[in-house]
Amino acid sequence: MLTVATVSKAQYNTTTFGITLCGAEFGENNLPGIINTNYTYPTKDEINYFASKGSQIIQLPIRWERIQRTLGGDLDKQEMFYINQFIDDCAAKGIMVTIVMQNFGRYKINNKEYIIGMPQVTRANYKDVWNKLANALKNKQNIFAYSIMSEPNHMGNYKWFESAQQAIDGIREVDNTHTILVDGDNYSGPETWVAFNDNLKYLIDPANKLMFNAHCYFDADRSGKYIDSYDKSGVDAMTGVNRIKPFIKWLKENNKKGFVGEFGIPNNDKRWLTVMDNFLRYLIENNIGGCYWAAGRWWKDYPLSIEPIGFNDKPQMNIYEKYLTANRAVAINDK
Repeated sequence: MLTVATVSKAQYNTTTFGITLCGAEFGENNLPGIINTNYTYPTKDEINYFASKGSQIIQLPIRWERIQRTLGGDLDKQEMFYINQFIDDCAAKGIMVTIVMQNFGRYKINNKEYIIGMPQVTRANYKDVWNKLANALKNKQNIFAYSIMSEPNHMGNYKWFESAQQAIDGIREVDNTHTILVDGDNYSGPETWVAFNDNLKYLIDPANKLMFNAHCYFDADRSGKYIDSYDKSGVDAMTGVNRIKPFIKWLKENNKKGFVGEFGIPNNDKRWLTVMDNFLRYLIENNIGGCYWAAGRWWKDYPLSIEPIGFNDKPQMNIYEKYLTANRAVAINDK
């Protein structure tokens, strides 16, 4: 049985860990919204803090409606300025960046959601935005991945496979260098990965740089809301390991690369720390990295937040820090 792990630096050679810095995707009910009123971008101080902890990756969630305010139109210049600045600030600290489209398989028009594939939001529209984003960012050497859609779900007749392939095609028309990170349907849950996402193994990437992305939480309903206490959640120290196993098994059987782009625990019971520790050790043993959800100045009292309070680390960081390392996944040019 796995126990609370002591992780050596030698184990980090094949894995990459980081955090998700939220804010740029906030204000989903106020789109496109007003910067620093409805949404915000991470600061250099935040980047510096997580760099000091050894974070190799920072994920930046963004909203499609904000960066492309008219479907098929140009990318918003001001938003792209913020995104480019963030990427460059991370590069200065030797940190890789994943750009995450935090839209759940949808796009809002006049505050009404449309699933990708509907006449109002076509797959051609989806291909277009990723073609333009990749073209704008293709020369950034510290891009870890383009995460083409966070947690598609309830896609109805508009199957996620076809939409994902369109995004891949759009990116590869202009960029054959960077990794493409593909979430699965049904919120990218690892336990239901085979039932909902087995066909993703047939996605075609001419650059052969796909990585599949599961999100794994340890509460009873797998949502990451942690509404119930540890005892009422019916979990134990091995819950995280058992939940991620089906995803890892699928990766191995299909010779695919994987990542866990979201996991996190509340700070209200130290037993959650053991669950996460065992989970992270299991990822290390299977050569899989991941990013903690989440950090960001606007989370306030969000129980999963790993954003420090003043100069004080959150309890989660006391465990997570040993899985972070100063060794970078790739060489980054000096800025």
